[in-house]
Amino acid sequence: MQDIQKVLAALASPVRREILALIWDRELSAGEIAAAFPVTKPTISQHLAVLRGAGLAVVTAVGTSRRYRARKEALRGLHDALSSPGKWVNADDAPERASADAEVKPVVVASTEVETSQAVTFAAFTDPGVYSRWLGVPVTISGGRFAATMEWGTNVRGTYELVCPPELIVMQWDFDDELVPVPGGEMTGYLRILPQARGARVEVHQIVDTPAQAQFMQEAWALVLGRLRAGVARASDPEAAVPPRAPRPKHREPA
Repeated sequence: MQDIQKVLAALASPVRREILALIWDRELSAGEIAAAFPVTKPTISQHLAVLRGAGLAVVTAVGTSRRYRARKEALRGLHDALSSPGKWVNADDAPERASADAEVKPVVVASTEVETSQAVTFAAFTDPGVYSRWLGVPVTISGGRFAATMEWGTNVRGTYELVCPPELIVMQWDFDDELVPVPGGEMTGYLRILPQARGARVEVHQIVDTPAQAQFMQEAWALVLGRLRAGVARASDPEAAVPPRAPRPKHREPA
């Protein structure tokens, strides 16, 4: 699915579609391709990089020249994935289904981009010292258990069920916010850190049960990732001073 998303994103640009048509049956250099469009060579280079990243074009070195051609099979694979009539049809006569429970749950997806590398960003979630600095409150991580108390008093705690450096953390967590006990039905979240040309992309997929919980999780993870984006570079520098956040009430006093 991720590959299909890359292909669809690459094909969203009219310029990239025209480039594919240009190199569909022949190899051309980047200069020859750029000459066919009223844009700069660096812009064409960016478009070619996107096409290569999506697997829609390949490059061949010929002497000092780099020549590009389309990968027709990539689009055939996309067509098969989208149009296969049996893709989402289950097999008949499968009594095993009655022996298991399955349900559909909504997921909140939050994301941000940071300037730190994939490895450094991953460490920001596994090193309690760095975690505490960018979050602004003390964070403990011991034996796979993590805990923190936000500056307004909410206690957050949980378990890192799976840690796969430098990309994936699966966590079970809950919070104590006066009326919500701990443990009180731990929730599952998936944290992915993906490398980018400059820095990393952080994505959280948080499973939720109700619309109210989804709204809360959307705002909560936006806050956490916002703090990560603003502070992870400085927090990862042991020489940089990062003061903790001062305690404050959870809600503002009415004016």
